Amino acid sequence: MWAIYSSAGRKIIAGVFPALKFKRKQNRAGLEGSLGRIGSLEVRLAKTKKELRKAQRLRFKVFFAEGGAVANAKTALTRRDNDRFDKFCDHLLVIDHDARNRFGKKKPKVVGAYRLLRSDIAKSRGGFYSAGEYDLAQLLERHEGKTFLELGRSCVLEPYRGKRAIELLWRGVLAYIRHHKIDALIGCASFPGANPLAHATALSFLAHHARAHDEWSVRARDDLHVPMEMLAKETVDPRKALAVLPPLIKGYLRVGAKFGDGAVIDRKFNTTDVFVVMPVAEMDARYLEHFGAPLDGSAREAA
Repeated sequence: MWAIYSSAGRKIIAGVFPALKFKRKQNRAGLEGSLGRIGSLEVRLAKTKKELRKAQRLRFKVFFAEGGAVANAKTALTRRDNDRFDKFCDHLLVIDHDARNRFGKKKPKVVGAYRLLRSDIAKSRGGFYSAGEYDLAQLLERHEGKTFLELGRSCVLEPYRGKRAIELLWRGVLAYIRHHKIDALIGCASFPGANPLAHATALSFLAHHARAHDEWSVRARDDLHVPMEMLAKETVDPRKALAVLPPLIKGYLRVGAKFGDGAVIDRKFNTTDVFVVMPVAEMDARYLEHFGAPLDGSAREAA
């Protein structure tokens, strides 16, 4: 029915859900163009409402169609993952310029995305997304005057989940960090499924070996807090724990990230979340140098 009356369906959607307002952020000079390219893949910030909608459709495919997230009526109807934060965040995109549509015609396609929210914007817009799960008040008070960047909604289309797309996303994030003089990265990262016991080894490893302490400590909200120390430290095999970590969390760990106290079950997205904090000054210099270095000709043309 919806296929037959697609035109009418679009009009209904437009009437019920007003068009999303998408305004360019101020102070983006220097971030307007390409932030990196490897072969046909390019990373840059979204420029238009149309590009934002493409990122939202990608997020729907990854989180809802593949990941088992539970869609409300609006999300199911529009097939876009959309919330109030999208209006004022920056959106980092990985675009495949050699992608082809169903007719075989070359058409650039958004295949990866990251949502970026700076503390100056969050302060004027009601706070960070992750504050819905973690108590950030004390962290922000301890670091008053520092600029935080929340990373969220990270996703890559399944055929592109390899080194190139991930590297480009990190290059984009690093360019953004340097441009806005970011002091620390924060955000929620997820394990698949809403059963923390299924991730007992990995969660216990993070709690025992990668916990954020002292000035960078953060705790899950009391009503949502799930203890991560499910196994005693001496019973956790670090090699086995690292092997079962989700790729994104493993990547954060390699860069030097630390993790908050307590996991949180997100039933909407069917995930078990942990809080990530990465002071830029403490990030592994090797990774900063690698992702900040210019891409040589061979890398640009790599298949």
